[in-house]
Amino acid sequence: MTSKHRGKNEGSVFQLPSGKWRAQVNQAGNRVSKNTSTKAEALAWIRKMQTHMDQGFDLEGSLITVEEYLPEWLENRKLSLRDKTAFQYSKIIKNHILPFIGKVRLRDLKLQGIEQYYSQLIQAGRGVRTIRIVHNILHGSLEKAVRYGLVMYNPTIGATLPRYHHEEMKVLEENQVIQFLIAAQDSPHYALFYIAITTGMRMGELFGLKWSDIQWFAGAIHVQRQIQYVPGHGRCFVETKTKAGNRTIKLGEGSLDVLRHHKEYQEMQKNRAGDRWREQELVFPTSVGTPGDASNIRLDLNRILDSANLPRVRFHDLRHTAASLLLNNKIPVIVVSQMLGHSKPSVTLDIYAHVFHDTQGEAARMMDKLVTPILVEISPVKQKASKNR
Repeated sequence: MTSKHRGKNEGSVFQLPSGKWRAQVNQAGNRVSKNTSTKAEALAWIRKMQTHMDQGFDLEGSLITVEEYLPEWLENRKLSLRDKTAFQYSKIIKNHILPFIGKVRLRDLKLQGIEQYYSQLIQAGRGVRTIRIVHNILHGSLEKAVRYGLVMYNPTIGATLPRYHHEEMKVLEENQVIQFLIAAQDSPHYALFYIAITTGMRMGELFGLKWSDIQWFAGAIHVQRQIQYVPGHGRCFVETKTKAGNRTIKLGEGSLDVLRHHKEYQEMQKNRAGDRWREQELVFPTSVGTPGDASNIRLDLNRILDSANLPRVRFHDLRHTAASLLLNNKIPVIVVSQMLGHSKPSVTLDIYAHVFHDTQGEAARMMDKLVTPILVEISPVKQKASKNR
């Protein structure tokens, strides 16, 4: 026989044949329940639920599924997302979230289930980056669901995520950089490669660079935009990747000379292109003035590397090369971090820790030199005769 307790604004409490207690609350015909070990726990849960409902928790809303909620959330979120990020989120939701947990109700999402879902993704061969983007989407959307009153808490908080395993980066050594630039002298992209190595700028940042960003008298470049390719939209100008990405990079006289010669070369390109030229004031456009084409740059890069008998590296590895050259030549980490547009020096330290490992031998030799005592032999003082004869 079960016993029942119902008090004003408390919902209802039932004792089950097993001896446990079931607490229930209702809101506009919708019911949610919880089993507890004691009657006191059941009543405490009802009071907590009542407080949540007084604060706007929507029992009916909590019944909607992930596949019903996420598309609407993304549509609202697009107002503050870049086009490329919105497109990426849409693909992740469609391919990696809905097939796994799309039918789950929001109120049934729990931390343990979220972590099991992440394990499923790993077993299905999804990469660490994909899983972390999935987590960002779920965390952000459920945080908003808490504010909407659809869930009482965010079940993604505290979830264990797979760690990134940085692939060993490839860089050109100092003598290889010289070989590369010699082999690249006849390339129409010589200036692009040169500035990439001397500044560590990303390809998108270089493509987004305008002549008005070159501060000739100050000898600097102001990085304030990049070009991104967005499916369905084509190439477009966007802000830098981070706030720290909006930065000023000092240039040496050699880099300024390369840019001056490149400007003269571009004038010849304009004359050759004639009416086909599309003026956008870009420093590194295509042969007709439009935003640069990454595939052409990669093909030319490989051609130059092969002609110089150098190992194949990606264009992004020129950025790593710049960082390694700077750090190996004792440029302070904070300066390198600012040049690269990292949010903080610790990011630079994390990415380029191997550079510091390579210099530990030199550090050890320097410490030996600093602390090794110099032995000085002191002759004993001859004692004078204690007695006069």
